Amino acid sequence: MIYMLDSANIEEIKKSFDLFPMAGVTTNPTIVTKEKRDYYELLSEIRKIIGKEKMLHTQILAETFEEMIEESNFITKSFGEDTYTKIPVTAEGLKAIKYLKYKYNRNITATAIFSPQQALMAAEAGADYVAPYVNRSENIGIDSTSTISEICRLFEVGEISNCKILGASFKNVKQVHETILAGAKSITVSYETLKQLIYHPLTDTSIEGFINDWEKTYNTRKLYNKTTA
Repeated sequence: MIYMLDSANIEEIKKSFDLFPMAGVTTNPTIVTKEKRDYYELLSEIRKIIGKEKMLHTQILAETFEEMIEESNFITKSFGEDTYTKIPVTAEGLKAIKYLKYKYNRNITATAIFSPQQALMAAEAGADYVAPYVNRSENIGIDSTSTISEICRLFEVGEISNCKILGASFKNVKQVHETILAGAKSITVSYETLKQLIYHPLTDTSIEGFINDWEKTYNTRKLYNKTTA
């Protein structure tokens, strides 16, 4: 399972990579603008924090093929060959995905996906990841679980094994859970949702009970006495 953090906030990134088994960071223009910092400096700092071995996915703004290529070249030159260019699945976007993959073998994440056919077309064009939007789909009445299940099925029928489904746009743990059960082996979530993935009140209650029982018996909260260990 691949977990990525959907954030450009430096403190959230540091905390997430310190605590959780993170594979990378994803950003989009809206996420970046929230930080109110220079784009190049911000992404450079993120890359420095997560290291070269972790994935960094960042999105272009261009709408035409030529400008998409130009922006992808800038991203790769600025943040490294291992950086993933996020490209929306439009006709111009598919053209850019094809070109970038087969000319440069560039890492590509096809984003803003709302239908199985968009995902299939992007995978055939050469995308390494396809990112269906979960919460945004459900906001307009689309069953995102069915969408992801159908993408999985289409990949099986088309014998596509070199493209992963990256579940994105989550608002709660239930959406994440159902997305994984539907077949997505990669997800990108906000810091708040990431923390909620492991939260359960009974875990806290159990820990408190263990500590109280130990303290009553040994009059200490420590497992052993350092002076005699």
